[in-house]
Amino acid sequence: MKRHLSPDCKTVILINGIPASGKSTITHQLSRTFSLPLLTIDGIKEPFMARFTDIDRPFNRQLGCAAYEVIWSIIGHAPANVVWLVDAWFGFQPRERLQQLLQQAGVEKVLEVWNQITPELAVTRYATRLQDRKPGHPGEEYLPELAQLAERAEPMRLGPVFTVDQQQTLDIESVIAWIDEQIDKT
Repeated sequence: MKRHLSPDCKTVILINGIPASGKSTITHQLSRTFSLPLLTIDGIKEPFMARFTDIDRPFNRQLGCAAYEVIWSIIGHAPANVVWLVDAWFGFQPRERLQQLLQQAGVEKVLEVWNQITPELAVTRYATRLQDRKPGHPGEEYLPELAQLAERAEPMRLGPVFTVDQQQTLDIESVIAWIDEQIDKT
């Protein structure tokens, strides 16, 4: 069933978590439920990745940083009273940089859905998706780094945070109810 949000200001919902933490599943369900526009780092950078060969890790990172800037530019040019879903691993850039970009984009309200995941589950998910990833994304060599990242990753905490435990079955209705409640707060 479609629901509609009535924000009183430009709002972003950060769907945050490390790679393979479940962000995309949640983002797409929320977009369908609320009819919200969504922006993702990979959605912006992958068309560019398709134009290049031999994308190494530093170039992939540069494309990711550029995609990050594009997201906030798009949001900055959007009218007020729009809610945006932004799917990314926000920890790949300093928290202060995100704060600066939010301010420049005129975002007044930030909500965060944090995807908590164990190292084992993140590595398993990432490994099973390797054959489906577009060329240029990190491969199997990234798995040990991903496990370490899962150990230390934390939400941005720039506004209210809803934590999704990826070890449990996703209760999307709880996430939806929380967003409804947060948007209604003035």
